[in-house]
Amino acid sequence: MIELDKKIYVSGHNGMVGSAIVRFLKESGYKNIITASREELELTNQSEVNNFFKLNEIDVVFNAAAKVGGIVGNASYPGDFIHQNLMIQTNLLDASIRSEIDRFIFLGSCCIYPKFCDQPMKEEYLLTGDLEPTDEPYAIGKIAGIISCQALYQQYGLKSVCPMPINLFGKGDNLHPENSHIIAGLMRRLHFAKINEEETTIVWGSGVVKREYMHVDDCAEAIVFVSDQFDNGEIINIAPGTELTTRETAEVIADVVGYKGKLVQDTTKPDGTMRKLACSKKIKSLGWEPKLDFYEALTVTYEDFKEEILSGRWD
Repeated sequence: MIELDKKIYVSGHNGMVGSAIVRFLKESGYKNIITASREELELTNQSEVNNFFKLNEIDVVFNAAAKVGGIVGNASYPGDFIHQNLMIQTNLLDASIRSEIDRFIFLGSCCIYPKFCDQPMKEEYLLTGDLEPTDEPYAIGKIAGIISCQALYQQYGLKSVCPMPINLFGKGDNLHPENSHIIAGLMRRLHFAKINEEETTIVWGSGVVKREYMHVDDCAEAIVFVSDQFDNGEIINIAPGTELTTRETAEVIADVVGYKGKLVQDTTKPDGTMRKLACSKKIKSLGWEPKLDFYEALTVTYEDFKEEILSGRWD
């Protein structure tokens, strides 16, 4: 792992993944953790970012800042998803080169892989086929970041690694009623269905597509674990290697939430990619395994969810 005395900047520290990385770093004994809110630092402003790096003498960057969302968010704001993410990562990489930092960790997503690639999705499948259209702007932005890391290592020697997490959930997730990802969206819908004593609840899509999930705390540990394992912008999947259908996912969440009504599939809603199982051989060969099983992780997440919903932030 990275030396404990390094000055580590975590961008996007208020987001689900960024906050989990900060928690894990603190629990692991790191003291020199640097963060900045959007009010303190606008990551789409190149001059501000360069000045921030000079002022703080940063050694290591964990780039967890990004505009993210589910199917509805991607469909509604495709320009924002590619434009903002390109600006953020380019400015951070530019400042990293100028400041000659030690290491850059670029967080991506397994949506970078082709829609119809073989399963499980291996790291070498990047750029071997067409992307899922509903994710394309976001995915292309992340692919550009990966290629940038690899090119900057070749030309400038900027050491980097590109962890690619599978679908994440947990503390700090987006609980918006329309723009959330599958776990948070289903948990919100089923929670209020239980509260309102609704006899039926709609579940989007056919229910037969398969997805893989991981708790964000396991993901944060894995990201820090691989942060100094590679230098050349290597892609490495962060995934447990197990999957469920979206119908099974809804049923498990309903059990955790305590919803007793009927789940009804709305087949007019999009499914997205039919199967997304990431190959986890590379990270497991290094000695990493997730600590939480799916049910346990959902139970922990539901407690965090109820506390967050009561705050009124997501009304």
